[in-house]
Amino acid sequence: MSRGDSDVIILFVRTALKELRESKFLTQRELAEKSGVGVATIARIEKSKHQPTFRTIKRLAAALGVDPSELAIREN
Repeated sequence: MSRGDSDVIILFVRTALKELRESKFLTQRELAEKSGVGVATIARIEKSKHQPTFRTIKRLAAALGVDPSELAIREN
């Protein structure tokens, strides 16, 4: 995977995470409490400042009640 491909994946995760979180009316803090992922980490993911591990994606997806693939692929 090239550096450019990695940027695309981060963008998908960032966009999907924020959209899903907001659609469930959750704040970053509430999602952090439900997922066990730190608030700062969630904020950094949503700002494309952090590339989450698959483990983090799985934890966030479980807290949001979606399959992890929903965080990687989001259709508009």
